[in-house]
Amino acid sequence: MARGGLLLFGGSFNPIHVGHLIIARAAAEQLGVERTILIPSAAPPHKTGSDLAAPEDRLEMVRLAVAGEPGFEVSDIELRREGPSYTLLTVQAYRQQVGADVPLYWLIGGDTLPELHSWYHIAELVDLCRIVTAVRPGFETPDFSTLFGCLSLAQIQRLRESILSTPRIDISATQIRARVREGKSIRYLVPESVADDIAQGQLYH
Repeated sequence: MARGGLLLFGGSFNPIHVGHLIIARAAAEQLGVERTILIPSAAPPHKTGSDLAAPEDRLEMVRLAVAGEPGFEVSDIELRREGPSYTLLTVQAYRQQVGADVPLYWLIGGDTLPELHSWYHIAELVDLCRIVTAVRPGFETPDFSTLFGCLSLAQIQRLRESILSTPRIDISATQIRARVREGKSIRYLVPESVADDIAQGQLYH
């Protein structure tokens, strides 16, 4: 993979936790990118539910999590857009911004790879950027079978070549929200500034 470029990491970040940050850092180092941009989604097409914190709250938590971290930035591009947070629209905006020659990566987790067939205009997205998949050690060969109907063999091969082995961090946002509801500590699971923000804003109670 070409060195340099831009790594985009989108998600609901409900809330952002240290697992997100460790994986983002590992991916950025392996790709040799200069900038990593975390992008909270306003209305994730695949995630609905009453425990989804307000977009503004999730954006603030991401900003707190990476404050002062070299090479890490936060974007509200999806919060400013009306309608569902389609990844294609976000990547199109960044492609126009950086030009055709700058390597542009979109980071997903291994559990997301089999779901790509349901993503909006996935074939166009695969051609517009390089989707890189973070997987835990020992699981570097995810299931591609769901993609054969919507992507070409060349596109699927490109995804195969873009597997990154990253540390396995067994932390989930679902687990963190449950601990908050139960009155348990979330220290060490999220940055301290994020834990303080959740407490002060009475989020996930």
